[in-house]
Amino acid sequence: MEASNAVLFDAIALINLEGDLLDQGDFNTWLELWQPEGLYVIPIDPQETDFKNSLNYAYDDHHMRAKRVHRLYSGESISTTPRARTLRTLSRFRLLAADHNQAVVRCAQSLWEHRKGSSRHYAADITYQLQRQGSQWMIAQKVIRLINSDDVLHSIGYIL
Repeated sequence: MEASNAVLFDAIALINLEGDLLDQGDFNTWLELWQPEGLYVIPIDPQETDFKNSLNYAYDDHHMRAKRVHRLYSGESISTTPRARTLRTLSRFRLLAADHNQAVVRCAQSLWEHRKGSSRHYAADITYQLQRQGSQWMIAQKVIRLINSDDVLHSIGYIL
C-alpha cells in the first residue's frame, strides 16, 4: 500500500503541474510532460473507448499536440485570439492501476474559461495513463470525458 501511495502522490504532482502549465500558458513546457507516442483525446461521446475509430473533438499525437501549441502561440487561428484565460481545479484523484513503471489515475476537472468578456464552464472526468521514464513520470495518454459533451464545444483556444 505504501508504494501505491507514493505512486499516487507522484501522479497528483504531475497532474497538478500540467494544470498549472496550461493555465499559465506555458505550452512548450507542457509538451515536455508527454511521452512522444502519447495521445491527447477528447471523445465526443463520453462513453466511447475506441478513440481511433470514432469521432473525437481531439485525438492528438505528438505532431498534432505540437501544431496545437504552435497555433496557441502564433495567433494564426481566430479561436486563439485573444487567448482565453483559464482556471482549472483538479480533484478526486483515484489510482485505478499501478506498478513501478505505469499508473492509471482518474480525476475530476472543473475548468473556467474567460474570453472576449464572457465565461464558460467545462467539467470533465479525466483519465491519465502515466509511464515512468527514468526517475520521472510522463503522460502516455490523457482522455478528457466532458460531462456536457452533448453541448457542442465552442471554439476552444486553449488545451483542456
